[in-house]
Amino acid sequence: MAARPADLITSLAADPSRSFALIARDGAQTVEVLTGPIVDVDVLADIPLTAADGSPQEVLAMVPYRQVVERGFAAHDDGAPLRCLVVDERVRIDSGDVLAALPDEQVPLGDAGFDIDDARYAEIVRTVIRDEIGRGEGANFVIRRDYRATVEADPRIAALTWFRALLEHERGAYWTFAIVTPDHVAVGASPEAHVTARSDGSASRVVEMNPISGTFRHPAGGATAETLGAFLRDTKETEELFMVVDEELKMMSAVCSDGGRITGPHLKEMSRLTHTEYVLRGRSQMDPRDILRETMFAPTVTGSPMQNACAVIRRHEQAPRGYYSGVAALFTPAGDGHDLDAPILIRTAYIEDGRLRVPAGATLVRHSDPYGEVAETHGKAAGVLGAIGAIPRAVTSVAGVDEDAPGSSPRRLTEDPAIAELLASRNSRLAPFWMEEQSGSAESPFRGRRALVVDAEDRFTTMLAHQLRHLGLDVDIVHWSAASDALIDAADVVVAGPGPGDPRAGDNERVARLRHVVARRLEAKRPLVAVCLSHQVLAQHLGMSIEPLSVPHQGLQLTVDVFGEPAAIGFYNTFTARVMPGVTVLTPSLTRCDVGAVEIAASEGGDVYALRGSGFASVQGHL
Repeated sequence: MAARPADLITSLAADPSRSFALIARDGAQTVEVLTGPIVDVDVLADIPLTAADGSPQEVLAMVPYRQVVERGFAAHDDGAPLRCLVVDERVRIDSGDVLAALPDEQVPLGDAGFDIDDARYAEIVRTVIRDEIGRGEGANFVIRRDYRATVEADPRIAALTWFRALLEHERGAYWTFAIVTPDHVAVGASPEAHVTARSDGSASRVVEMNPISGTFRHPAGGATAETLGAFLRDTKETEELFMVVDEELKMMSAVCSDGGRITGPHLKEMSRLTHTEYVLRGRSQMDPRDILRETMFAPTVTGSPMQNACAVIRRHEQAPRGYYSGVAALFTPAGDGHDLDAPILIRTAYIEDGRLRVPAGATLVRHSDPYGEVAETHGKAAGVLGAIGAIPRAVTSVAGVDEDAPGSSPRRLTEDPAIAELLASRNSRLAPFWMEEQSGSAESPFRGRRALVVDAEDRFTTMLAHQLRHLGLDVDIVHWSAASDALIDAADVVVAGPGPGDPRAGDNERVARLRHVVARRLEAKRPLVAVCLSHQVLAQHLGMSIEPLSVPHQGLQLTVDVFGEPAAIGFYNTFTARVMPGVTVLTPSLTRCDVGAVEIAASEGGDVYALRGSGFASVQGHL
């Protein structure tokens, strides 16, 4: 493609039948222009990575949120297409030349406002905290609303104009992009990759995920080592990041043979804030489409645990998400397959049927303030509108500034020795296993033994399975509904996994099945491990009471005494097994079944952290 930048941009704007994408990647001084035909497919496996003649081809896929049903999760179905731009031409152009060729004009908006008013959104927040987090359904959930307006301009001109504004003013975005396809426009500056898979010449690909959380808002006058240090000592901020790391490690354990190694933490410095982040890295031989499927979607835009977060979103969001929280996935031929680069679709404006839509979500946790989350969505929507030039940047109020806007910080604090020490100290609260190379397992007495991991709808089971394989066991993960008696009886050890919900709800099919799994293994006197929800089910079966905590422990990490040893446990529970204060042993006469004496690790108030007995053990959280 030899056209001058101005001629190319003019041709893209003038031809309504032509689909294209403009992409400026992090750190690049060029814009990639991709053009080609559009193919809509039903599922990720149908993304056309090969041409009719069998040759590999590059594809940019717009993956809507509703594709999460491929993982068996709930979603409103709005029919948003899984849209593939099959690249037949690509060109790289210097960013300055592109900027000079792009239109620079105001795109008028009309009839603007949120689809859900502030009072109603605040009530939704209260309901989610009370009825979902407060009843053990999860640690955090992202609930969004949409800012809408009419666009009084040609959508293609609007897309190019807004892309110019982003290219000119945004700094540090992972992808700055405009994607124009029939009847649909997406323009944004995504701050982070969701997942990447890159060839390095070996038989497998390097897979990376980049969990980002914890937010330090720069004080007036800029950040200093002292103010940043105070942020890094904040337990709440640390826990928020660990929650995201936990969720993405579950995904990495599902797609990488070595489970995924944690590196970091690092600071991601922006113009008005600094985030903390880790990088998770592993190796996989999976098809990149399968990698994408198993990692749908980022916990930062859905919640935790993932499966139940999707159900909560479906219950409480009034309209489908479209492409919000999905990904733009670029599959590029490399080696003997395709590399994958998939940024999250956030900080993005959409045009469809002449209407602008800017989705803005807030992460709801146990201590969220409803009107604080209202302000969060106002700020995020205003930030996107300001970034694309739809509203004047100079008059954007402080409350309307999107602090997640990527940018360059004039000061670099990451090299300060005190800051580096504080960052490194966070890793003392992480299990060393996940910080180390995991290429193989040593000889083990467990080799040849079979473990059955029962998935109770929290994919932490993938991490448990990886750890068990590292010990030498052969491991199968089975959904609770498929945990047949034959499978339960055949396993050398059964690990009953974590999940959301109330362990007292015997009429719940999932809880009832966990009770059956626990009872059957105990009666057979066969090895059993129970985690989180299943720990509570075990405790109740042994005769202990199950009670709601006065304040949910969703996403709380504590160092507690477990049978005489200090253990850092990540708690994700709303309910707890409870014994009388000071009780450390449940004698055979006090249990409801013939299991012998049961050792108890509990708090001073009697909240049970762990149990162990002849042939079984359990723990309330993640060790």
